[in-house]
Amino acid sequence: MAIITVSREMGTGAYQIASEIAQKLKYTLIDGARIKSLAAKYGLTPEMLQMVDEKPPSYVTAEDRKRAAALNAIELIILDLARKGNVVIYGRGGQDLLKDCRNVLRLRFIADFEERVERFAEREWIDPDMARSLIRRSDHQRGGFIHFYFDRDWHDPNHYDLVFNTSRLSQSTIVDCIAATIKEPAIKESDKQSAAIIDSVILSKKIETALLNAPVLEDYRPFTISINKGTVSISGYIVSEAQKAAAIAIVKSIKGVTSVIEDIHVFDYKAYKEKM
Repeated sequence: MAIITVSREMGTGAYQIASEIAQKLKYTLIDGARIKSLAAKYGLTPEMLQMVDEKPPSYVTAEDRKRAAALNAIELIILDLARKGNVVIYGRGGQDLLKDCRNVLRLRFIADFEERVERFAEREWIDPDMARSLIRRSDHQRGGFIHFYFDRDWHDPNHYDLVFNTSRLSQSTIVDCIAATIKEPAIKESDKQSAAIIDSVILSKKIETALLNAPVLEDYRPFTISINKGTVSISGYIVSEAQKAAAIAIVKSIKGVTSVIEDIHVFDYKAYKEKM
């Protein structure tokens, strides 16, 4: 159940390569179209999907928490498909979402900036100046998404197994290289362990989503959540004993949770702020 993740700069031609490698290996391509086709099943409207997909989340207001929950829903789509194996995850922080899995081949695609501009302008039939602006905005947004959500530098090569410069290498050469690398024995040997890791991530995301969507937790800020064979450890801060009890009850209600260890501290930061 090998998994390939693709991180890309706009205009590198990464989508064409991802599509070809998925077809060559007979893998499922998890891209925007695939996520959109499954969104309704996970409670996502087209408008909300467009609003949160690969964009940095926030947790301040109720609307922000709704968006963060929607982002979790996108990740659950990706994780449920990845659980089956033999997939190519296009963007959306796949390499970070599955960072503890050893059966993942993490790819990064880069290219010279002006070449990216030329490719994008030709593909979209737009002015090169507009293409430059859109590419800079895209790079900033995607880099911000990775930095905010996964706390790392999007460009750091240490988070990828292979980095391809599409200004220097042909598509066929890159595809052949990926197809050969995915056969690495160490990737296949990690399948069983990775399935358990993905199950834990899925459970964690379901818990986090339930907490974000709970109307009773109007002042909720994300807890730290860890899972060990159904035992869920949660820690963090909340504004009242009533909300603490409600949060623990919500976690216990999630299918797959066998027990809860909590280290939640009650601290009414809103009242404290008003005194300042």
